Amino acid sequence: MDAYVCVKFRFLILCSLFTIMSGSVMSNSKIHCNKKDMDTLLLFKQGLTDPSGVFSSWISNSDCCQWTGVKCDNISGKVTNLDLPCHTNHPKVVDFGDKEDKSHCLTGAFSLSLLELESLSYLNLSNNNFKFMQYSSMGSQKCDDLSRGNLSGLCGNSTNLQYLDLSQNYDLFVSNLDWISHLTSLQYLNLGGVHLHQGIDWLQSVTMLPSLLELHFKSCKLENLYPFLQHANFTSLQVLNLAENHFISELPTWLFNLSCEISRIDLSQNQIHSQLPKTLPYLRSLKSLVLHDNFLKGPIPSWLGQLEQLQELDLSHNSFSGPIPASLGNSPSLIKLILESNDLNGNLPVELGQLFKLETLRVSNNPLTGIVSERNLRSLRNLKNFSLSSPALIFDFYPKWVPPFQLLNIELGYLRDKLPAWLFTQSSLKYLTIRHSTASFEPLDMFWKFANRLESISLENNTINGDMSKVFLSSKVVWLGANNLRGGMPHISPEVVVLHLRNNSLSGSISPLLCHNMRHKSNLVYLDMSYNNLSGGLTDCWNNWKSLVLVNLRFNNLTGKIPHSMGSLSNLRFLYLKSNKFFGKVPFSLRKCKNLRILDLCRNNLSGVIPSWLGQNVEGLELRSNQFSGNIPTQLCQLHSLMMINLASNKLSGPIPNCLHNIKAMLSSSFVTRKCHFTLNYPGLSVYIICSIPMLIKGNELSYVNVMNSIDLSSNNFSGSVPLEIYMLTGLQSLNLSHNQLIGTIPDEIGNLEQLESIDLSSNNFSGQIPQSMSALHFLAVLNLSFNNFMGKIPAGTQLGSTNLSYIHNPDLCGPPLTKICPQDEKSNNIKSMGGDDSDDDKCQVHSRFYMGLGIGFAAGFWGLLCTVLISRKCRHAYFKLLHRICDHVIQKINSITEM
Repeated sequence: MDAYVCVKFRFLILCSLFTIMSGSVMSNSKIHCNKKDMDTLLLFKQGLTDPSGVFSSWISNSDCCQWTGVKCDNISGKVTNLDLPCHTNHPKVVDFGDKEDKSHCLTGAFSLSLLELESLSYLNLSNNNFKFMQYSSMGSQKCDDLSRGNLSGLCGNSTNLQYLDLSQNYDLFVSNLDWISHLTSLQYLNLGGVHLHQGIDWLQSVTMLPSLLELHFKSCKLENLYPFLQHANFTSLQVLNLAENHFISELPTWLFNLSCEISRIDLSQNQIHSQLPKTLPYLRSLKSLVLHDNFLKGPIPSWLGQLEQLQELDLSHNSFSGPIPASLGNSPSLIKLILESNDLNGNLPVELGQLFKLETLRVSNNPLTGIVSERNLRSLRNLKNFSLSSPALIFDFYPKWVPPFQLLNIELGYLRDKLPAWLFTQSSLKYLTIRHSTASFEPLDMFWKFANRLESISLENNTINGDMSKVFLSSKVVWLGANNLRGGMPHISPEVVVLHLRNNSLSGSISPLLCHNMRHKSNLVYLDMSYNNLSGGLTDCWNNWKSLVLVNLRFNNLTGKIPHSMGSLSNLRFLYLKSNKFFGKVPFSLRKCKNLRILDLCRNNLSGVIPSWLGQNVEGLELRSNQFSGNIPTQLCQLHSLMMINLASNKLSGPIPNCLHNIKAMLSSSFVTRKCHFTLNYPGLSVYIICSIPMLIKGNELSYVNVMNSIDLSSNNFSGSVPLEIYMLTGLQSLNLSHNQLIGTIPDEIGNLEQLESIDLSSNNFSGQIPQSMSALHFLAVLNLSFNNFMGKIPAGTQLGSTNLSYIHNPDLCGPPLTKICPQDEKSNNIKSMGGDDSDDDKCQVHSRFYMGLGIGFAAGFWGLLCTVLISRKCRHAYFKLLHRICDHVIQKINSITEM
């Protein structure tokens, strides 16, 4: 036994030594990258630009398993993961001129040579800046450049790839998806934001992926939803996201014949015109059905209530009609029910009140009728978000009813009499919206105290009728537009981010708002006090409000000079002071506002010269109806982002600068009609704000939410000719040079302005002919060339001949739509009138016009011979009639000569 123990002990020692030695050897040996995989990665790198140095470690004399974003198999050394998404910061304020900063991201060609990595299972290159796809193999080429739509074989052999994410490469264009079908192990595919060619057969490609669990084709510019396809072979699909595309068809049958394993369908924000089918037999385990922002119509099918696993149903922003199915109250798993913004009618079913798991119920903006009471909400103990509004609904809650829920967000509309008493029991409420209500908000002290506990309060088009001078507001978002509020300025907390008091009856000075003691740094970003009765000066307290991005004080009675302290608003992007009584010069201190995008000072009494110190970010310059004088500074030509120039109704003089073609934003139609909006991003709060732009377009002054390329220099004293360079602005949509002293002609180059919708050159000294090239301006809706010295015939064209008011007081103009007939047309009409109108034979009429120019005797003799020998008896009758007319004409000429 002792010998046995000794042998065993020795054996264990040997095993231990071997383990230590083998571990040491293994620790000193390094798994190196597969040589073929390294060459493939280096080939992929060649087609890219790397601004931030992501590929700095990608060098050929190093181990590729140690490269940034690369992961290898521990045994084989083959590449299994490539993870290089681009991370971008989302600023607090994002407006219409801002693009997500991707200057540090990878850009260039995305090469499908990566698919030759045989062991690659994870590939994430999302949120970069790829421009197109191409395939270039190191050996025999299997694929051509996919951006040209060519495919000659199998693109790569990466059959192990399970995860592929190229989303948010917004400039990437893909014309072919055949390469997708060979990735037979793919479980996750995300091409969201990638531009897929409209003719691409995307569905056939993805249905050949037997293991696919998630498919994300959001915002891919897809148009074909295959409405006639009966079945799609999605055997494992769980997530389908086709949101924000351009589908214009009925919902296809294949969409509702998916495997019962599917758990989510998302087709939001598409353009689908159809009805939901009457049955949905294969979706018993469906958990989320999201179809919002489409054009779906017809009744909501009652069988949706039979989907026992359904947790989310979003059919909002469509055209569904009929009643809300009471059967939805039989869905025990339902958590979100969103049906707002449709054409649903009838009562709000009381059966919905038994959905005890329901957290979101949104049915606003439907023509619902009937009474809403506690019966409709009786068992919704988990309800967090509630939205209900309809002009015909009657709210009838028991005054002492205490709900079983604590809401986070509530939106109500068209309330009458009083606010529901249970509203004030919601101690967890953060967001309150009440619109179009005549209900009393009394006692106001109690209401404002309750509102100050909220993060956001939005009251619009109500009848509050309250004095705001002693009110203190502390919510982050205070949106109180059109409530007939009166009195002086309220006081606000430094925590307020948005203050919107537009279109009320507020009066007095704005000093109580701006000049009270600020112990803490202000967070105010948005200030809109427009359309009130404010008076006095702008004060000089703007140094306390450096976070402001938008200031809107239009249409008040404010006066005085624009204070220099406004130059301290370094974040300012939108400044609207239109229709007040400001005077003096525009302060030079505003040059410090380098982020300024829109400067609207129209309809004041400002004087001096046009500011030449404006920053490069200015996109709209609105100085109409002031007292500005001097020339247009050539510095404006260096503002490459400028899209709107309105200097009308001032005292400007001199020539129009010949450098306007340097304004890049007006050189291309790609800049046309960008929407004016911005988003405020804060933790737990995102506010989307649309800002209007007042412009005089097509003879009417309207507020636009889209920025248009426009130049308005009307009603000044400009002289000289219009520089040819202005006709190089091919993105220009509106041009108004009326009521000046301009001379010269309209050149043929005006036909280059293909985007032009409105042009006014009236009340100048233009001369010459109207060029025929203007008839090619297909978008032209408004034309005014009146009160000039144009001559000749008006070119034919539907855009040019709509009304004679466009051409009046041009004595030498002729032709339709004017009544004055051009000489060449008059001569042609005379010939027609003398050419045998009574003849029934077209050949006779043609011959008669021809022979009129050959002399009476020759014409008559030849015509008679020709008609007698060659033509019919009708032609002989025409001959005698023609001869009679010729004689009468000759006699009239002789008589007129004799009288002279």
